[in-house]
Amino acid sequence: MLHRRSVLLGGSALLLGGRLHAQSTPERDLVALLQDHVDVGRETMGLVAGRIVDGHRIVASHGRSGSANGRPLDADTVFEIGSITKVFTALLLADMVLRGELALDDPASKFLPAGVAMPELKGVPISLLDLATYTSGLPNMPDNFAPKDPANPYADYTSDRLYDFLARHKLAYVPGKHYEYANLGFGLLGHILELRAGKSYEDLVTSRIAAPLGMDDTRITLSSAMRERLAQGHNTSMAPVANWDLAALAGAGALRSTANDLFKFLEAYLGMRETPLAEAMKMTLSIRRPRETQRDVAMGWFVSTRFDDEVIWKDGGTGGYATVVGYSTKSRKAAILLSNANDYTANLSLGMNMINPAYEPPKIRRVVPVDAALLAAYAGRYQIVPTFVLTVRADGIRLFVQATGQAEFEVFAESDTDFFYRAVNAQLTFARPEGGAAAMLTLHQNGKDMRGTRLP
Repeated sequence: MLHRRSVLLGGSALLLGGRLHAQSTPERDLVALLQDHVDVGRETMGLVAGRIVDGHRIVASHGRSGSANGRPLDADTVFEIGSITKVFTALLLADMVLRGELALDDPASKFLPAGVAMPELKGVPISLLDLATYTSGLPNMPDNFAPKDPANPYADYTSDRLYDFLARHKLAYVPGKHYEYANLGFGLLGHILELRAGKSYEDLVTSRIAAPLGMDDTRITLSSAMRERLAQGHNTSMAPVANWDLAALAGAGALRSTANDLFKFLEAYLGMRETPLAEAMKMTLSIRRPRETQRDVAMGWFVSTRFDDEVIWKDGGTGGYATVVGYSTKSRKAAILLSNANDYTANLSLGMNMINPAYEPPKIRRVVPVDAALLAAYAGRYQIVPTFVLTVRADGIRLFVQATGQAEFEVFAESDTDFFYRAVNAQLTFARPEGGAAAMLTLHQNGKDMRGTRLP
């Protein structure tokens, strides 16, 4: 699940720190988008954005890296790219298939140590392809995921804990039949590829993907040069947060990268540069499984078919970063968007809009101050349905909400009664307090308005 010199633009202009030369209209338009996101919506500290249009690179940046050395944001700034790592894991799988090292229909159990049990249902084992297409039947996260350090939650999830989960888990869906997002599945797939190759996941990515494409800044372990260029990650309140380290589940989201490296990756997928990975890249897109209306999954990638277009894309996020890469197979326009805050929803909307403007850009929401006494009147527990309750907590002039079985998130005021999340695309409207407390709230999400009544 899961992040952030001079810039040579393929035939375009030079941009530093959000300022650009007057003749560069495409860059000026891109900077304007970033300014709204950073300065008006205050969704993030800073952004680096890249586009490929008519075969040329366009780069823009705006805001601050937040790093101790104060280095300006640019296309060489390093971000955690989170779940975009899944596309690299899928590409590794395709490469190993083409080398004859394994097959897509191999059961995952074939490559695990002796004695490690894998769940199956109705006699159907989980295949490597099932893991790569989010259809393994495994849950998104294992039930024994209990980090000692919530600020770095994956660091202590070991292979032994992974094996323990697999031995106990009972599948609810036949492998290959049901879509579910797959941090666990891709972490397991990356681990299996390590075991098969006898190399670490990072060594595989470096030798088989990064080196052939000249991606010198796509790694898990930061070199001293990468560390100097690392953007500081931030949460939705713009407070600095720790970087994430992934152990057994590295294949789900451990990579760090830069806009310049991701340009090379997308250019290879677009056929703009020769690469020995061309057939493997084609394989990752050749198998499609349905996810929902107008969206399929390929190997690692999501595929959206709207507005008479086909967009291949993947987003990512960790505790302090949000990222998007993608391209249109019809217009051949591509986009990269790297944020050093975990503004996942807005970042994805902006990234898709950069690929195809028919996709609605994120709504720019302005935060307004609300009196602490009014926020205190909103605190309490609100029942949407008997099994789903929102617990609202006030902390001075800040408001936090925790849904049943989920993490707590801060919400931000647009008015005295209207609040929005930054971590997910959802909003809340509170009834004005009567007798010192609000009697109800309404959760707005996925096109639905769901009322919650205050519990005693």
